[in-house]
Amino acid sequence: MTGNPLAAARPGRADPGPAAPRPSLHDPERFGEVFDAHFAEIHGYAAKRLGPDAASDIASQTFLEAFRHRDRFDPARANVRTWLYGIATNVIGRHRRSEVRGLRARARLGPVRDEGGHADRVDARVSAQGLRGRLAGAIAALPDGERDVLLLVALADLTHEEVAAALDVPYGTVGSRLSRARKKVREALGGTNPMHEREDDHG
Repeated sequence: MTGNPLAAARPGRADPGPAAPRPSLHDPERFGEVFDAHFAEIHGYAAKRLGPDAASDIASQTFLEAFRHRDRFDPARANVRTWLYGIATNVIGRHRRSEVRGLRARARLGPVRDEGGHADRVDARVSAQGLRGRLAGAIAALPDGERDVLLLVALADLTHEEVAAALDVPYGTVGSRLSRARKKVREALGGTNPMHEREDDHG
């Protein structure tokens, strides 16, 4: 590979259209299309989970692994975005202790604005700065699998089907993990749920 798929997105480049990993099997430079199309979103997701300091490393590792294993991408199973979120979640899994420490630290920062004021309709796309107070503590206390499912739905806005494909788990497992996670978060917050519950979770 003569170019660097982790280089900054190239300004002025034409819209690559639907980016896909497979063309880069024969032309590695084509992987830059995948990078340009999805790096900012994956970086943002990493920042929300582990904070801005770790986000660049997490995103870079995600795309390095995606490039190395691009032959495993199966478009019949998941789209590129979902596939990348699965890789990112696995990379974040190597930083579990850091994530939990960060959440516990943010739990000591005090409540987010209106934390207890809206039972079920606080924005699901909470930023890393918004994960604080009792919300951060409740998410830190979740088992890894439940935390992954909850945050892929709440932060990445993935559907149940997409989460199942990203994590390589059955559809029903996603639903049960998400239900348990939401119940625990509600209980930890005194009966409120700050995570937006999608109307189309079952669609």
